[in-house]
Amino acid sequence: MKRFHVHVAVADLASSIRFYSALFATEPSVVKSDYAKWMLEDPRVNFAISQRGAAPGLDHLGVQVENEAELAEMHARLEGAALPVDTQMDTACCYAKSNKYWTVDPQGIAWESYHTLNHIPVFGESRNGQTSAPVSEVAACCAPSSGKPVGIPVKSSSCC
Repeated sequence: MKRFHVHVAVADLASSIRFYSALFATEPSVVKSDYAKWMLEDPRVNFAISQRGAAPGLDHLGVQVENEAELAEMHARLEGAALPVDTQMDTACCYAKSNKYWTVDPQGIAWESYHTLNHIPVFGESRNGQTSAPVSEVAACCAPSSGKPVGIPVKSSSCC
């Protein structure tokens, strides 16, 4: 079964953990010095936040799958959307090793489909595999390698 994924960049990790813990009525399942994650069942979502120097707001969206067959299905869906797809196999990001496919939707929002293989003790690796790389380079592990689009704030007068 697939799980919706949302990753938000935050300015203050501690206050954001307090807020989202109250909102979700549970503590995060993972807490690091720069990252927290809630694996919720109702709604079924992997909600993550990080404080790694990015502008606060939506970082990326995605679909987390449970096995390679579901990942292949999601890859086919992304290919069907007729936008470039970036493949990242056995990549280290967000304290996990994963196989991923990335794309960017027409609004400029990065989307990933991924299967988590294992947990790791570091946030990620740079594109050249170094875990001691600068934060900005390691933060890029959670983005298409062609470069993450700059977020465009959405202004709307509607309620939804």
